[in-house]
Order: sequence, then structure tokens, then C-alpha cells
Amino acid sequence: MKWLFEYLEGALVGVATLGEFLLEAIAVGCVLFGVVKTIQLAIKLNRHHYVDFPFIQLRTSFGTWLALALEFQLGADILATTIAPSENTLIQLGSIALIRTFLNYFLNKELEKQMELQERAQQKRMTDQP
Repeated sequence: MKWLFEYLEGALVGVATLGEFLLEAIAVGCVLFGVVKTIQLAIKLNRHHYVDFPFIQLRTSFGTWLALALEFQLGADILATTIAPSENTLIQLGSIALIRTFLNYFLNKELEKQMELQERAQQKRMTDQP
């Protein structure tokens, strides 16, 4: 019966390691895709000049991708912690969770600020028109 437990434990470690690798790869993909999408947005905003606060929109766009990448990275770290729960992996997991929480908090503040600025700019345009 001990051999069955060892076999299942080995299989679980293999699955968790594969899952950790896949989640980390997705996190890297999110960051790279976010860079590409943010550059595309910057080119579009520079070309059309119809946004009053382009820097905020660019930060919000890239920040959203970073937050998504951190979610996947957190999942990868959770899997790594279940395989070998060392003090180092627990500290790393806590750090990523803390960074993600702060990033999401400030990203939400930026979104609220951007919406408020856009509403004010739109109201100003409406009052300036005859």
C-alpha cells in the first residue's frame, strides 16, 4: 500500500510542477501581450488625439495586464507551495499576494480617476459648444 501512496504523491508533484510551469508561462505571456497592446494603444492615441488624458489610459491598460499576470503568478506560487512548503516559498507567496492587492487597489483608483476626468472633459465640451 505504501507504493501506491508514493506513486500518487509522485504523480501529484508532477501535475503540480506542470501546472506551475504553465501558469508562469501564461503570466509571462500576459505581460508581453500587455506591452504589445499598450504600444498599439499609444500609437492609436498619438495618431487620433481624441483622448484628453492618454497617459492615464496607457497606465490603466498596462496595469490591467500586470494585475492579470500577477494572478497567474500567484496561482503558480500556490502550486509551488503545495509541493514544497518552505519558508522561502511562503514569503514569496505572501509578497506576490501583497503586491497584487496593492496593484489592484491603485489600478481601481486610476480607473475611477480616469472616468471622472473623462466625464469632466465631456461636460466641458458640451458647455463649450453653441
